[in-house]
Amino acid sequence: MKIISFLHLSVLAPIAAWSLATSASRVPPPAAVIHVVATTPDLAALAREIGGDAVEVKALAKATEDPHFVDAKPSHIVTLNRADVLIEGGADLEIGWLPPLLESARNDRIATGAPGRIVASQGIRMLDVPSTLDRARGDVHALGNPHFLIDPINVRTIAATIAEHFALVNPKSADLFRANLKKFDATLDVHLATWLKQMAPFKGAKIVTYHKDFVYLAERFNLEVVETLEAKPGIAPSPAHLAQVISTMKAQNARVILVQPYQNRKTAETVARQTDATVLDMAQQPGAIDGTGTYFQLMDYIVTLLSTALQEKK
Repeated sequence: MKIISFLHLSVLAPIAAWSLATSASRVPPPAAVIHVVATTPDLAALAREIGGDAVEVKALAKATEDPHFVDAKPSHIVTLNRADVLIEGGADLEIGWLPPLLESARNDRIATGAPGRIVASQGIRMLDVPSTLDRARGDVHALGNPHFLIDPINVRTIAATIAEHFALVNPKSADLFRANLKKFDATLDVHLATWLKQMAPFKGAKIVTYHKDFVYLAERFNLEVVETLEAKPGIAPSPAHLAQVISTMKAQNARVILVQPYQNRKTAETVARQTDATVLDMAQQPGAIDGTGTYFQLMDYIVTLLSTALQEKK
């Protein structure tokens, strides 16, 4: 899929470049309302919480789309060209599709190092940082596991970074951004206490995931990921590897499998039938499932679904 995205961009870039050429040399100041582009819906949701009425926010990736392999479109280039702020996950999450889009967009306001460029991974304690890079280990990320927004503590750090950058881009609304951040943090404190209480009975519970995309959630709530259905990150499961997963699950009594919308649920169901496990539709993006449009709604859904399944399989 990554190869397809690059081919797609190679066709899109010349088309978009001529239309943006005349505007690229002009860098107008941001409008009263900041135009924010987020690479993923979770980052977009945070931007709306902090920006309030002072921002207009668009996400490039769909809620049900794999953020590693987003389908690039000409409209993405235009959106990036007009943006005052870009929020990306970083840690190479978008390396397969975002750089070519940015090159075509030619927007100095969101260039690396500009106040309008926010890299969410900066300031985050990264997990799964490889000691050496070896393609034989699969699609590993040199800077660590990029799925860190599933940990509410990390989100607190990211929200503060967003507020700081918004204030730099639009100082007139700085007080609003600070007030929204304070409100967000207070709400997060209340929710986090509830989530920790819900998950406390399941300390040490063993789970299985399709990809290595729930390691931050597992660490925050004291769970153990004993296997992944992928043999290695980005490598499709083989029959031999799935047999190993089934053996491990039976030996360690792991009976909950987490799967995101774009992952192969049928594979998870096949494993579940042989291990008396439950497959959970565990989206990480707000809006991927009805009623999860905000970060808090999404985490409420995740924690409730997971704690209920762990209780049933206890």
